[in-house]
Amino acid sequence: MATKGNSGDNRTRSSISIFIVAGLCCFFYLLGTWQRSGFGKGDSIALEITRKADCSVLSNLNIETRHGDEAGTVDDSKSESKVFEPCDDRFIDYTPCQDQMRAMTFPRENMNYRERHCPPEGEKLHCLVPAPKGYVTPFPWPRSRDYVPYANAPYKSLTVEKAVQNWIQYEGSVFRFPGGGTQFPHGADAYINELASVIPMNNGVVRTALDTGCGVASWGAYLFKKNVLAMSFAPRDSHEAQVQFALERGVPAVIGVLGTIKLPYPSRAFDMAHCSRCLIPWGVNDGMYMMEVDRVLRPGGYWVLSGPPINWRTNYKAWQRPKEELEEEQRKIEEVAKLLCWEKKHEKGEIAIWRKRLNNENCPERDSSATMCESTNADDVWYKKMEACVTPYPETSSPDEVAGGELKPFPNRLDDVPPRIARGSVPGVSVESFLEDNKLWKKHIKAYQRVNKIIDSGRYRNIMDMNAGVGSFAAAIESPKLWVMNVMPTIAEKDTLGVIFERGLIGIYHDWCEAFSTYPRTYDLIHANGVFSLYKDKCNAEDILLEMDRILRPEGAVIFRDQVDVLVKVKKLVSGMRWNTKMVDHEDGPLVPEKVLFAVKQYWVAGRNNSTSEQ
Repeated sequence: MATKGNSGDNRTRSSISIFIVAGLCCFFYLLGTWQRSGFGKGDSIALEITRKADCSVLSNLNIETRHGDEAGTVDDSKSESKVFEPCDDRFIDYTPCQDQMRAMTFPRENMNYRERHCPPEGEKLHCLVPAPKGYVTPFPWPRSRDYVPYANAPYKSLTVEKAVQNWIQYEGSVFRFPGGGTQFPHGADAYINELASVIPMNNGVVRTALDTGCGVASWGAYLFKKNVLAMSFAPRDSHEAQVQFALERGVPAVIGVLGTIKLPYPSRAFDMAHCSRCLIPWGVNDGMYMMEVDRVLRPGGYWVLSGPPINWRTNYKAWQRPKEELEEEQRKIEEVAKLLCWEKKHEKGEIAIWRKRLNNENCPERDSSATMCESTNADDVWYKKMEACVTPYPETSSPDEVAGGELKPFPNRLDDVPPRIARGSVPGVSVESFLEDNKLWKKHIKAYQRVNKIIDSGRYRNIMDMNAGVGSFAAAIESPKLWVMNVMPTIAEKDTLGVIFERGLIGIYHDWCEAFSTYPRTYDLIHANGVFSLYKDKCNAEDILLEMDRILRPEGAVIFRDQVDVLVKVKKLVSGMRWNTKMVDHEDGPLVPEKVLFAVKQYWVAGRNNSTSEQ
């Protein structure tokens, strides 16, 4: 009898699982066909899903996970939920921590006013930021690299201001990005190929790049052809919406600036750093900004500087600047580069390229002539003041050894054990636990794809992992069709962001009690693994969810993974945020207390009635 009973239970659970998966296929299909694409048509991927799923058989079934019975948790989701109202239309492009009015109250010295200045508790918005009227889903990659719907970022100032520099053109209902830039009038491809004649971009040796003062991120956009992943940043300033344009194009970017606080990246993160007329005063403050680039640059990494003051003798008249001023500017840059012991590899036209030495043994004078940073943790950077000091190399035992460890070319480095873990420098993370985590997330992703079959279809280009761990979620879905912003919460027990970069992925430090440094509607899919358990008693879950809603595109998706009691509360909150949700069991069965909550944000736009309808 016991055997027969267990068999029946298994069949019942199996049937429920089939219904849950099939029902969610229909759930995502319906949302997909409502999608406003750049082509004005429904999502063809969703149409393919509906051909494979018979939605009609599920119309009268309750496919919610029975978490009240199975996990011993009371389901209070049927009690009345708080309804969040739309924000006023003037907040369409609201960036809480880079608010223009608030910025003007801070000192302009060293760009302090362009840094993060988040609203105090009493000034936070508790409403839903609307999309602009006429908003449509961006074009799929790679078409999105070249075209952005005008309605999504209706700002023409750059088309006038940068008209002769080939940044952006307005053509009817779209912006077109010809691939030009201030320093590459012949196109980004030609410019990148010139850099590639010096820098090994074609073989996976250079994988991660940092673009400082990125404009509309054409450099990062065209680097994808070489499988190089660039993190671009620029301030929210008079060049209206430049970072917003970058993200609408499907290129990784954040609002940021080299100012008074350290960059939100770990030491030895990037294989290459780049400045193309980025207007950063590299020689001021005793070379502090170059020292910060040195901190985040891997041993053996490259720094590219193009534009003023390089080759000032030829160009000072065209730049309309005194040659004495430009000469002094380049002298200071060369002086700091020498102090850092960077080797100059190339200078031709307006492009100069330096390379950071592999280790300290190649440059012993660096320690003796420069002021060394006293901090014992070069990755402790969140709201930490930038200093004019040099970050020490990790110790090495031979002149040929790469300080911090040598990386395999990408994509081999993606699944290889990162040096930080192999050397035991990340407390609590062993080689065994890293390999097990990789295996586990491949399993999780397969379970996600059984529910949301379009995860890796190209429908989701800009993806965020809010609590990235060692980057195994991003590694498991790695594809040319998408990229992942791996966020390392500043309160996480283990800081593994350096590991993520060593895998050839990109990420950033952030505290989810504050708003993220991006524009509204910039991510297609958000993954939140254990985020609400992590931030329990740290800050208000409502604030985190409202921030997720701000940065998620209309009809974008969210995958929450957490304990069932936490997800019940999350589900109740988002039911008042114009999100559709479905809860499913852990792939190992209904008795596992960890559950998965799938959500899709409804389409609605600014306007008198804040309509969710087709019109």
